[in-house]
Amino acid sequence: MKKVLAIAISLCLVLALSGCGQSEAKEKTRYQAEFLDLFDTMTQIVGYSDSEDLFSEQVDFVYDNLEDMHQLYDIYNDYNGVNNIKTINDNAGKAPVKVDQKIIDLLKFSKEVYDISDGSVNIAFGSVLKIWHDYRDAGTANPDRASLPPQNLLEAANNHIDINDVIVDEKNMTVYLKDPEMRLDVGAIAKGYATEQVSQMLETKWPGISILLSVGGNVKAIGMKETGTETIPWNVGITNPDDQSSMLMTLNVSDNSMVTSGDYQRYYVVEEKIYHHIIDPQTLYPAAHCRAVTIVVPDSGLADGLSTAAFIMPVEEAKALVQSYGGEAVFVMNDGTLEYTSGFKAFILKMN
Repeated sequence: MKKVLAIAISLCLVLALSGCGQSEAKEKTRYQAEFLDLFDTMTQIVGYSDSEDLFSEQVDFVYDNLEDMHQLYDIYNDYNGVNNIKTINDNAGKAPVKVDQKIIDLLKFSKEVYDISDGSVNIAFGSVLKIWHDYRDAGTANPDRASLPPQNLLEAANNHIDINDVIVDEKNMTVYLKDPEMRLDVGAIAKGYATEQVSQMLETKWPGISILLSVGGNVKAIGMKETGTETIPWNVGITNPDDQSSMLMTLNVSDNSMVTSGDYQRYYVVEEKIYHHIIDPQTLYPAAHCRAVTIVVPDSGLADGLSTAAFIMPVEEAKALVQSYGGEAVFVMNDGTLEYTSGFKAFILKMN
């Protein structure tokens, strides 16, 4: 396998044979692979396949396409010969940037999410998010000196978040930020969007594929778990916000995506209070309506956007939004109780 060293892949093999009458049916083999170097998170792939070579080919395919999107959607790093989101930010107010179609497609999708979330999820919010990111990094590195961003600094940055100043020219394949102080941040959407795009590519290349793909917790269940002797839904756990080593519940999912947004994933502490990374554009401070929300909806990009929007919005508004797009959700409230949309419980295999 060509990337075995680069991505530290591990393959887990389970073989079984079963017979029935005069014919014998061979179980498909379960394989698993992991790599750590894309989207600053862990990608996990579980699949049932007829051969190790086939699964390895599929893992290479996932890696190559995720790597491409990782570089294009990166806001922190430059790559040789690649114009990415960072390139666009670096040229804000200066000049349009020639970009790959994948960036244009992501930005168009991001504008759709902005509209459906009534501005709660805004890729042009990067100037504010960067301030919180910098203070969080400083506070994490030196907890004794952790501090909050000054309100006037946040308010000044908030003057540069108008998504209409993101000019996408599809004819010339360019993106231009009219406001020189604007910064794009696609963190609320990029992993889920990339997961969905790669999943669609897998299904096109290998129709009927049986794969569970997780990119930093953005989970896509492609098809059913097909072992050769049975076809059943995939089982996916939801992390308990109060104990991240345990699961809150386990869901049955197939041909669906599951994405969670929570206050326990990226945060720092100031004067014994936790400040997480999901910022409410109305208050310019971390959203506080709930501890976590998990969305189940077929499209992983939509699931990613909806999970952020639902976390930021009041719960009843969030429920209505999620269900209006064919999704279901469970909310972990601040007091530990659970709130569900009307159809979510149908996915629950067990409460842990």
